[in-house]
Amino acid sequence: MEIVIGLLIIAIGSFGQSSSYVPINKVKAWSWESFWLTQGLFAWLVFPFLGALLAVPDGHSLVEVYAAHPADTLWTIFFGVLWGVGGLTFGLSMRYLGIALGQSIALGTCAGLGTLLTPVFTGKTGDLTVPVIVGVAVTLAGIAVIGIAGSMKSAGLGEEEKRKAVKDFNFTRGIIVALLAGFMSACFSIGLGFGESLFFSGSAGIFKTLPATFMVTLGGFLTNAAYCFYQNSKNKTWGDYGKTRLYANNILFCALAGVLWYSQFFGLSLGKGFLGGSQVLLVFSWCILMSLNVTFSNIWGIVLKEWKGCSRATIAVLVAGITVLIVSCFLPQAIEMICNK
Repeated sequence: MEIVIGLLIIAIGSFGQSSSYVPINKVKAWSWESFWLTQGLFAWLVFPFLGALLAVPDGHSLVEVYAAHPADTLWTIFFGVLWGVGGLTFGLSMRYLGIALGQSIALGTCAGLGTLLTPVFTGKTGDLTVPVIVGVAVTLAGIAVIGIAGSMKSAGLGEEEKRKAVKDFNFTRGIIVALLAGFMSACFSIGLGFGESLFFSGSAGIFKTLPATFMVTLGGFLTNAAYCFYQNSKNKTWGDYGKTRLYANNILFCALAGVLWYSQFFGLSLGKGFLGGSQVLLVFSWCILMSLNVTFSNIWGIVLKEWKGCSRATIAVLVAGITVLIVSCFLPQAIEMICNK
């Protein structure tokens, strides 16, 4: 029962993340760099910091745990900086492919590489058991099926129809950017791996990974802030921050986008607290989160009519890919149970 609860919590957080790009459409009269940095302030600093505080027992401070493990803290921030590059290109992947296909390709790559590379970088290759590897393979297969649906969409729609669904649709450019985004975004998982020591022994298990999450998002914020400030200077958009009449609207929706985005990692931490009885699911939890992100992002893509005008065959392939992803979330545990009989 605890495993079901853990997976449900991760799914709720995943739904929040997949919904985080919807409020951004409500931001008015700001350039991309201005709203991206503002929502990032909430997504990568404010809410992760508040989440990390939940892991601090009375009479202690976050500084203590970071000071006790300086090397792990620095490595966690470093991989956060690399993940920040993935965050920047992640936004571009959705610009060229839309929410559904853009998140599918980027998060699929992130899911597989994050799950496989984290044990390699942290020296825990023993975690790469058969159930985990099979689960990753099935996840990637599901992503590939969704990619085929995207290709069918690109081939079946005219340019005008593509532009109606996604204004800047460019399949080739989008695929390249999405793969790069997925590769760099996998560094988030690696950063969490290096940050496993960043917790208080007296804190609740469900909050265990939140201090490390804050360090990873801090690193990502540094990357994104540097790029956004550069764009503000290049495009002369510093004036966006001075449009006080828009503050109430824009900051509200940026904050909403930020908390929805952060909910995936808050949910991951809480969910893993219930998965302690299955080492396979703990190792595979990153892949589960990304798989659910892809699933919900495609549901949003359907709601936002990004797949409108596609043939029934294309929609059938899309649904098949989503089904494979859902199955992949439970497959490693099922294989482990069979092997232990």
